[in-house]
Amino acid sequence: MSDTLDELCVNTLRFLSVDMVQQANSGHPGMPLGAAPMAYALWDRHLKHNPGDSLWPDRDRFVLSAGHGSALLYSLLHLTGYGLSLDDIKAFRQWASKAPGHPERGHTAGVEVTTGPLGQGFANAVGMAIGEAQLAARYNRPGHAVIDHHTYVIAGDGDLMEGVAAEAASLAGHLKLGKLVCLYDDNRVTLSAGTDMAFSEDRATRFAACGWHTVAVADGNDVEAIAAALQAARSEGARPSLILVRTHIGYGSPNKHDSFEAHGSPLGVDEVRLTKQRLGWPAEPPFLIPAAAQVHMREALARGQNAQAVWSQRMQAFALAFPDLAAELQCSLRGELPSGWDADIPIFPADAKGMATRVASGRVMNAIAARLPALSGGSADLDTSTKTALKGLGDFNPPSTDSDDTQGSNGGRWSHAGRNLHFGVREHAMGAIVNGLAAHGGFIPYGATFLIFCDYMRPAIRLAALMKLHVVHVFTHDSLAVGEDGPTHQPVEQLASPRAMPGLTLIRPADANETTVAWKVAVESGQRPVLLALTRQEVPTLDRRRYASAEGLRRGAYVLSDADRQPPALILIASGSEVALIVAAAARLQGEGIAVRCVSMPSWDLFDAQSQTYRDEVLPSSVPARLAVELGVAQGWHRYVGERGDVLSVDRFGASAPADVLLREYGFTIDKVASRARALMSG
Repeated sequence: MSDTLDELCVNTLRFLSVDMVQQANSGHPGMPLGAAPMAYALWDRHLKHNPGDSLWPDRDRFVLSAGHGSALLYSLLHLTGYGLSLDDIKAFRQWASKAPGHPERGHTAGVEVTTGPLGQGFANAVGMAIGEAQLAARYNRPGHAVIDHHTYVIAGDGDLMEGVAAEAASLAGHLKLGKLVCLYDDNRVTLSAGTDMAFSEDRATRFAACGWHTVAVADGNDVEAIAAALQAARSEGARPSLILVRTHIGYGSPNKHDSFEAHGSPLGVDEVRLTKQRLGWPAEPPFLIPAAAQVHMREALARGQNAQAVWSQRMQAFALAFPDLAAELQCSLRGELPSGWDADIPIFPADAKGMATRVASGRVMNAIAARLPALSGGSADLDTSTKTALKGLGDFNPPSTDSDDTQGSNGGRWSHAGRNLHFGVREHAMGAIVNGLAAHGGFIPYGATFLIFCDYMRPAIRLAALMKLHVVHVFTHDSLAVGEDGPTHQPVEQLASPRAMPGLTLIRPADANETTVAWKVAVESGQRPVLLALTRQEVPTLDRRRYASAEGLRRGAYVLSDADRQPPALILIASGSEVALIVAAAARLQGEGIAVRCVSMPSWDLFDAQSQTYRDEVLPSSVPARLAVELGVAQGWHRYVGERGDVLSVDRFGASAPADVLLREYGFTIDKVASRARALMSG
């Protein structure tokens, strides 16, 4: 250690963390013991942050991707003055604690994203760096650098083994995200063994091949060497940086130094005492904070207040020079919707042929994007199929330096100002990166692919729901009607999975006008991710003079039509493209004298949030004959059809054939719906 005060602060971080884990008798002490010097070097020498205002927009972002080392982050937050008290950290991993087992966004001030699932935080950090680069390119003007911060991440061996990190690293290098810096805790030990059992690649060479600047620090205890490497990374404007810091898990522990046994279990009372003794730390009392360490670490408060004050002056000057631009930026950073954001959203005329809901979605997105600067995103190499390109708003890519004035795919010149992101065939990284964009602030980000590939993204979607992030997932090709591509591309169980996820709103609109309302709900959703499931095939645009308004989508399910002047004897329920099918079947049944109610149910989540009174109005218990129709598994539908109801579903994989053939062979025809409905009536 280069300085006695530095050593004192580092050991304070180490042993606050160790004592947390030991008192809880649960946690991960090894990573904080080894990584404390690198965390201290970053937070003490370079990190621009204000513990008094954890949401200051131009702060540097810090992500502990190795979230199992949460005790180290809580020690940093306590010592620098984020309001996490000593009592809070003494309650580490306990009920209602502000120091949960892994960091949770929104639960603890100073935690940028929820981490723990390895690799996710690394990819979130790529999204945050994209956010900074895009906002800076769009809003900064000569003499007015109002967006100017770095994104730092601490990642471990496990993070870099995960595929999502490899996907994100590849994209970050391509995009030349020069303000992204990763401190790699290169301790060469995982939970169950040394990395030599499964991870022997040259990490520096791999990242260099992806376009990263790399530098190695041989001694993970050398604070000055780490600080110098960070400065070199900060000076590297054209490439993201990976700093490989050779650390030792369980550093100082006589019996668990460099051992996987230090990874995920408390050291034990005796080993804690021996470790403190070896590093010259008093064995008692636990949670010791020397006054000199406390005073030094709390200097972050004054530094942060000064840095934020300087930024506020820059923002005031920017607002005077560019009032409209400043107002637009501030609106986005506050997460507010500008007045008139939905003024240009189209209303689609009735049309028996209609259009695919993916096509309607593309038109609605472009109408919104022109008035909503926060809307930005892209697809996993599928924008021509998902219809998610924002026309005329440029591609986010490294600024062109070629003499041929390189053009992006939509005609706009490449630059970091472009609002169209090209994720490549990297669905998992896309999900995690849009989470990072949302967590950064200033964006309503979206990612798009086929519904079948949401499986690749599920961990990121789950974390978006857990973090209450305002993210929109646009998933097209939502059923067997994908057709000839066959069962590998035809979703069957994919609607059931996100419906089971708390905190996520899935919407499967029936036609073009339901799609417009679905997008309004998605934009207005605030602290909740939304998944839109959209058709590849054309579906009729219903005549809303004859059928109920598409605004009923906001309530999740609504009565689309009823038999004239008769209480219903039968209820047909459907989502998405199958709504047109039940409407046609209802016409036939009503011709036979059966009073039929048609219910469009685009969102179980929104419907379940309604009052019991409203739900009973839509699905009255007095009508037990109910048939739900959906091109997916039946799982979950029985809660709506009841004990005497039925579900026309797809509970096996699809096949390769034209869409109309598949729908016929799987029983999604007027005849089949009518037959199943009659059986309910006779039963």
